[in-house]
Amino acid sequence: MDEFTSEAFANRDDPIPIISVSDHEEDLQDVEGHSSKRQRLKDKLQNVGERKPESGGSIQDRLFAKLLQQIIPVEELDQAQEPIDKRSRKYVNRPGVSLPLMTSNFRRFNARIGIVFVFQNRLIRLLSWRVPTHTLSFLAVFTFVCIDPYLLSVIPLAATLLFVMVPSFIVRHPPAPTDLPTDSYSANGPPVAPPSDVRPVSEMSKDFFRNMRDLQNSMEDFSRIHDKVVKVVAPPTNFSNETFSSAVFLLLFATSCTMFIASHILPWRAIFVISGWVLTCLGHPTLQSAFLSTHEDHFRPRERQAQGWLSAWIERDITLDLAPEMREVEVFELQRHNGGEEWESWIFSPSPYDPLSSERVSGNRARGTRFFEDVQPPPGWEWSEKKWVLDLLSREWVEDRMITGVEVETEGERWVYDIDYERDSYDADGGDESVQSLKGKGRSKVNRKTWEEGTGLGRKGQWRRRRWVRSVRRKVIVDRSSGKG
Repeated sequence: MDEFTSEAFANRDDPIPIISVSDHEEDLQDVEGHSSKRQRLKDKLQNVGERKPESGGSIQDRLFAKLLQQIIPVEELDQAQEPIDKRSRKYVNRPGVSLPLMTSNFRRFNARIGIVFVFQNRLIRLLSWRVPTHTLSFLAVFTFVCIDPYLLSVIPLAATLLFVMVPSFIVRHPPAPTDLPTDSYSANGPPVAPPSDVRPVSEMSKDFFRNMRDLQNSMEDFSRIHDKVVKVVAPPTNFSNETFSSAVFLLLFATSCTMFIASHILPWRAIFVISGWVLTCLGHPTLQSAFLSTHEDHFRPRERQAQGWLSAWIERDITLDLAPEMREVEVFELQRHNGGEEWESWIFSPSPYDPLSSERVSGNRARGTRFFEDVQPPPGWEWSEKKWVLDLLSREWVEDRMITGVEVETEGERWVYDIDYERDSYDADGGDESVQSLKGKGRSKVNRKTWEEGTGLGRKGQWRRRRWVRSVRRKVIVDRSSGKG
C-alpha cells in the first residue's frame, strides 16, 4: 500500500476533529471514568475482527474490519493518566478509520443532510427563473447590497426573521379553516398547535433514499466539476507548456501590478451590480438558447483564429533558455605517507581533509570512496563530461577555503601537502625562525603561515591531496505517472 498518492490533495496532518457538544455535568466527570472509557475503546479497536462467529455481525464485516486493522494501525490511546483539560487540543476526539463507525456516521449524516439539498434545489429554482418574481426580488436585494455593502449585516438577521421565526410562529398559530378568500389571518389568542421541530428522516422512509440519491448525484457533480477545473486550469499554470505558462505568468504579474496601483479607481459597486445581473440573466432559458446559438455561429469559428494570434505572439515575444543548467563538482584525491618514500592512495573525499578541518580536529576518518569510478554525481544531476580534470590552480582553491598549515605545489601534479612543523627547527639561510624555543619550559611556539609554496625542505606531513573537477547538468525528470493505469 502506497504511503500517499503523488500530486493529490489529501489531509496528511491530524485527522479532522469531532465537535464535542456536552452538558456541564458531563464536563465534570472524573479521570478514572474517562480512563476506563479510553481503555475500553482501545480494547475494542484492538479486538476488531477477533471475535467468534457466534458473537453477531456478518463474516464480511469482520473480515473487512480485520483488513482495515492490518492496513491502518490503531492509534495509541494511553494518554489518560493525567488530569484532562478539555480546553487543550490534545484531548480532541480524532478516531481512526473504522468500518462500523463509518457506517453509523453515514446513516446519521444521510438522515440529516436533506436541508442542504432543499437549499440547493431552491437556489437552482431561483437562478433558473422558475418563478420570475422571486428572481427579480433577489436581484433587487443584490443591487441594494452592492450599492451599500453595509447592508450585508442585515441579511442574516432578516433571513432569520423571514425564514425561521415567521414560519415557526405560523406553525404555532395556524390560520383558521375557512372557505372565504377574503378572510384575513389573525394572530390573536393562545397557540393552538405544537411547535415545529427539525428531526432526522427515518432510515426506512422514502426521504432517506431521496437524500441518498441526492448525495450520490452531488458526489458525481463534484467529481465532474473537479476534473473539468483541473483540465482547464492545470495546463496553463503547471508549465507543461513553458512558453504558454510564461505568458500567463507575465499577464498575471502585469495585471497584479496594475491592480495594486489602480484598484481604488475602479467602480467596484457598478462592476458587481452589472456582473450579478449578467450572470443571473444568463440562467434564463430564453437567453441561454440565444447565447448558445450566438456562440456556435459567431464565436466558435473565430476561436481557432484567436488561438493562432495568441500562439504567434507567444512565440515572437517569449524566449526560453532551453540549455540545461550546468555546474562544476569537485572531489579531492587523498594520499597518505607510508613512512618511506612512497605515498599510498587512500580515498576520494568531498572535503580536502586539511589540518584544521572538523574531521581532523575531532579525530574522525575522511569520508569518501576508495575508487575513482565510484564517485557519483549529486542527486538530480548527471555527468556532462566523460572524464575528471585535474585542477592546476591549486593555490586558488587553497586561498578560497582559507586553508592553513599546508604546502602547495605550483608545478607538477599540484599536490597540497600537510606541513610537519615538528621537523622544521630553523631556516638554514638565516631567515625567519619558524620555531622559537621557549627557554626553561621545554616547549616550542610555531608561527604558521596560511600556506607556503613547495620548498623541498622535506617538511611534508602525513597527508596530501589534489583537486579534481567535472561538469554536471540537471537531470531531466520523466513523468511516468500516465503509464501506471
